[in-house]
Amino acid sequence: MENKPSMKTSSTTIAGAVCWGLIGLFIAPLYARGFTAWDVVAIRGIFSFVFLFAIMMLFFRDQLQTRIKDHLFFASAGIFSLALFNYFYFEVFSRSSLSLAVTLLYTGPIFVMILSRIFFKEPLTARKVLALASAIVGCALVVRLLPLGSESISSQTLFMGVLSGFCYALYSIFTKPITKRYSALTITTYTFFYMALFMSLTSDVWRKVDTFRYADVWIAALLLALISTVAAYVLYTSGLKHLEAGKASILATIEPIVAVVVGVLFLGDQLLPLQLFGIALVLYSAILIVGRKVKSGKPMRENHYF
Repeated sequence: MENKPSMKTSSTTIAGAVCWGLIGLFIAPLYARGFTAWDVVAIRGIFSFVFLFAIMMLFFRDQLQTRIKDHLFFASAGIFSLALFNYFYFEVFSRSSLSLAVTLLYTGPIFVMILSRIFFKEPLTARKVLALASAIVGCALVVRLLPLGSESISSQTLFMGVLSGFCYALYSIFTKPITKRYSALTITTYTFFYMALFMSLTSDVWRKVDTFRYADVWIAALLLALISTVAAYVLYTSGLKHLEAGKASILATIEPIVAVVVGVLFLGDQLLPLQLFGIALVLYSAILIVGRKVKSGKPMRENHYF
């Protein structure tokens, strides 16, 4: 009987990770209708904020109260992390493949480690060095820089993929000072607000409103926000409330695995054995970083915002 709640919690967390991993299925139809990566980021930000704000108003209205000065952190996370990491991630997807995009994005924990060392003076341990080495070798295999002489993606696409991981990591840096004052849902809602506001002002999505006359555009936009953002977040965080850190760090890697499977089965991605091994190395490095608190007995703070 004691295992049932744990199994239910794990299933909930897995469901959330799967929802994030399905994102490629909802982005592809928008590209097919002529939306750019920047436009798709705007669509995700605007639709997701509307749904998140509605949830907050209906069920957590008291959590909308914030301090004015903290909005600098919300805005920074929304613009420099959410908006930019989504753009670079979606752009790599449009230029190469979903498998490559999600693998490069998962270098994020490595950048979190480096930035935390710089800004928060967190120690650099042997475990972290091993994670860094695994991530570098893994990415080199995925983009076919290794073995030497293999074909590789363009340097511009590779650079954008690395930037997606870097901007992904900035979320932790910008939100860490306010995590003790607000719930994860409050932080997510306000960061998406600033993401939506920024994208509304800088994208051409409003000039393409006529494209929404197509049913598939509405379906893709709604599913992108509902399934790969709101439902993913709610399911994942609900499961993590009662899940130990070690298991959570392992379950988190289901997301990129699902994304890779979706890319291969539905989006035409083709992967060589060495590339699959590279993906495994990147996921292993993420587990090493995220799971570093297990031995110390510290609870894992939910910080996913994919």
